[in-house]
Amino acid sequence: MWGSFLLSMLAGALTIIFLAFLVRFTVWAAKKSRHAIPSRYTPAAKPEDEHIQILVLGDIGRSPRMQYHAISIAKHGRHVDLIGYKETARHPELIGKPNVSLYALSPYPEWIAWGTLPLLSIPYKVIHQFCTLYYQMMYAAPAAQWIIIQNPPSIPTFHVAMFVAWVRGSKVIVDWHNYGHTLLSTTLLLRPLVPIYRWYEKGFGRRLGNANLAVTDAMCRQLKGPSFKVKTPVVTLHDRPAAVFQPITDPKERFAVLSRIGETKKDAKNIIDGTVRLIVSSTSWTADEDFGILLDALMAYAAPPAHGTSTMDSPAPILAIITGKGPQKQPYIEKIKELESQGNLPGIRILTAWLSTRDYAALLACADLGVSLHKSSSGVDLPMKVVDMFGAGLPVAAYSAFESFGELIKEGVNGCGFETAPQLTEVFQRLLGVYGVKELARLKKGAISEGSLRWDEEWNRVVGRIIGVVDS
Repeated sequence: MWGSFLLSMLAGALTIIFLAFLVRFTVWAAKKSRHAIPSRYTPAAKPEDEHIQILVLGDIGRSPRMQYHAISIAKHGRHVDLIGYKETARHPELIGKPNVSLYALSPYPEWIAWGTLPLLSIPYKVIHQFCTLYYQMMYAAPAAQWIIIQNPPSIPTFHVAMFVAWVRGSKVIVDWHNYGHTLLSTTLLLRPLVPIYRWYEKGFGRRLGNANLAVTDAMCRQLKGPSFKVKTPVVTLHDRPAAVFQPITDPKERFAVLSRIGETKKDAKNIIDGTVRLIVSSTSWTADEDFGILLDALMAYAAPPAHGTSTMDSPAPILAIITGKGPQKQPYIEKIKELESQGNLPGIRILTAWLSTRDYAALLACADLGVSLHKSSSGVDLPMKVVDMFGAGLPVAAYSAFESFGELIKEGVNGCGFETAPQLTEVFQRLLGVYGVKELARLKKGAISEGSLRWDEEWNRVVGRIIGVVDS
């Protein structure tokens, strides 16, 4: 009897608990269902309440042009919603601002980073990107008046953005930095996928944007031409340096900066005196930059000339600082150590660094020569690192074998071009020796002149008018 009574009480208690959970679940499901349909964009009563999304399917901290978009929009009083991966530090002007929000994409699981299952990692990454991107754009972030998208990568950005913009009533600007299918072709194992990627990028790309931005005039012509046939307006927005990149000409100020930065502290006085030459290169350590050219050029520069075959002065010692992060960094670090241990780099010190925006800008302003090894996969993009170097008044030696090279670098005016390691060696010998002082000074003047047009001016003239924050 007592057993039956206890069982009935237990059953009743469990029923009550089950019903309580059922009620809670029903309430939760009802609340969630109200949010299943995303909000649509409606014009705000006040301009400062308008939202504009900046979309980077990559690390926002390593996407300077997209960060500059965000800074410019915020300066005009609009609310900026950044969507991308949160890996490295963002620009200081995008941190702690009431009208700047970050909607971070979910990071990849560790087994992706380990690379233990390469055949599964590519499809998984695409599915993962789709899910986290779709959620942040459709539900997490407020409905935006405009969505500004970085391309590449195109997959899955284009079709997600197209659908979200259609559902939520947003307008889209595609900022074409390069072409994803040409970048994919630089990786041997992925080349079979290039035709699919090209079809996707061109097919969606010609219809996606209400407006399109190109980084060069050459790219602008291609997007309008028969290859892409983009159906909406395409305009060129040249990269220009941000205000943080400024020349430093005062020797005392240069010495103070070099003494502050850890990589140059030891050689600060010698750099100021000119007994050590400071060259700087920035890279994302990817296949479209061949650092073997730089290493070969430095080895040839440092090698003593054959007896009686050269009248050139002895080469000045070089401190070469390479900044940036990327997949090919470690192999090159190991190669540098090997060359140093073999005695192939006498008088040459090569350091790698990852610097804050402030220290990087100051380092450029104190260097003697910048080096760009960017090999354009499309032939029509330009490396933003060169723009930053010009902003800091730093002349540049840059790889030149692509169509758009002349849009930024003027041979003998603000820099020099090269295509091979021997040509780069000749640039080093000519500019960094005693007899190159006058030519280097002339190139520095040209770099300062080229960097005088700033990002804010260019952005206001082009993008500000498109999105309506600047009067036409």
